[in-house]
Amino acid sequence: MARVKRGVTSHARHKKVLKLAKGSRGRAKNCIRVAKQRVEKDMQYAYRDRRVRKREFRSLWIQRINAAARAHGFTYGQLIHGLAVAGLELDRKVLADLAVKDEAGFAEVLRTAREALPAAA
Repeated sequence: MARVKRGVTSHARHKKVLKLAKGSRGRAKNCIRVAKQRVEKDMQYAYRDRRVRKREFRSLWIQRINAAARAHGFTYGQLIHGLAVAGLELDRKVLADLAVKDEAGFAEVLRTAREALPAAA
């Protein structure tokens, strides 16, 4: 019986790792041993940062909404409370998009939120 030579499979596996390591610096892009470590760490970062990205975007949306609301003499907290009281269910992504791209539409949303708030506020 002929013996099995494993050059083809290991070459394919190495190629796969080196393809993933493209863009790395130094030996991490062309030495298999270092590249494997780099790719493993990169995948850990990617997994973690897929979750972090969501946090960062929400933070950005809140900052944009707050800036636009303050330009109209309102705070972010007052706006969100007013929208909740009015029963207007707009998420922060949509509100931020309105604030940046549609000034008139955002002003209309602010007016709705202001009317829904009690007179004391």
